[in-house]
Amino acid sequence: MSRCPAGHDSRADDYCDVCGLAVPAAPADGTAAGPAAGGAPVAEAPAAGPGGAGGVACPHCGAPNAPDALFCEACGYDHTTGAMPRRTVPSPGPTPGSGPATGSGPVASPAPSLPGEWVAELWVDPAWYEGQSSPDPLPSPGPPAVVPLRSTSLLVGRASASRGIHPDVDCGADAGVSRRHAQLTTDGTRWWVEDLDSSNGTFVGDATGGLPTTPVPVGRKTEIGPDDRVYLGSWTRLVIRAAVPGELGDRPASVG
Repeated sequence: MSRCPAGHDSRADDYCDVCGLAVPAAPADGTAAGPAAGGAPVAEAPAAGPGGAGGVACPHCGAPNAPDALFCEACGYDHTTGAMPRRTVPSPGPTPGSGPATGSGPVASPAPSLPGEWVAELWVDPAWYEGQSSPDPLPSPGPPAVVPLRSTSLLVGRASASRGIHPDVDCGADAGVSRRHAQLTTDGTRWWVEDLDSSNGTFVGDATGGLPTTPVPVGRKTEIGPDDRVYLGSWTRLVIRAAVPGELGDRPASVG
């Protein structure tokens, strides 16, 4: 658990899960970093330049990245696939009954469109929660949020306006899910999941066996069988399935 400059406890050690501020690195003597006097944000240390020790320049924006980075933290460029960062535009004002506006969001995925109709079900799983030792209270289980899957490569994680992260499958309030947690890919028939070096790992298990205990390897695509479930975060269970006829229609994505 890290502490951000504003005093929030954060599972992530780079950006605060609560407010989005950069979390300062721990001092060399091993003492925990805390908020600056008066609660003023602590300035983030400048990153090493592209020519610095271990630094690699992003091909898209030139920002320095760690040699093993999967995505550029500055612009979102995908170092693995070479996909350009997704464009964002301010969202229009809320439509009647849609609730408050949530800021900017993705316009279109750079990946090819997905043939056929597929959805992801996001479940609150009490059994998975029991084994995670999460300090967060479990939301009330209920019907799943159903997210249409529109392209052949989709990001699973949690949205962050401060970092420009807008996942295709947003796991909402589950703070155990990393901002860029996993990537879903498909050939139109089969599905794979790839863990993007998340904080708490990505697990795949079948519908009839016990809960999985070993995470999938980081950076390696793992096939999701027809009866498999993907577990991540503190309580999230993800089910990928073909949409039933007429299920999608023209309604917008539901992300909980």
